[in-house]
Amino acid sequence: MQPDDEVCLCFHVSLRKIRAFLQRENPPVASLISECLGAGTGCMWCVPFLKHLHKMHANGKAIDLSVSPEEYARTRLVYRETNERDAGVVKKATEEET
Repeated sequence: MQPDDEVCLCFHVSLRKIRAFLQRENPPVASLISECLGAGTGCMWCVPFLKHLHKMHANGKAIDLSVSPEEYARTRLVYRETNERDAGVVKKATEEET
């Protein structure tokens, strides 16, 4: 994802905003990312991705998601209809490069 791509589509919270929040606030648990403009509190689609970003931050790694914004948004639409996450997209997005 690019910095200005949205991670939380409900509240339009970009990857850049989440990165800045993690750097500034250094939250001890991923759930506190919700204090960043309500990220993760709408449809809940982004929660596993927010947890991954928090883990990357805690481990001192570059904060990113390995998925295109188009694929991310498309699979979120399916989630909104079925309430089931596409496990393949979650896995792909949260894979860490070695």
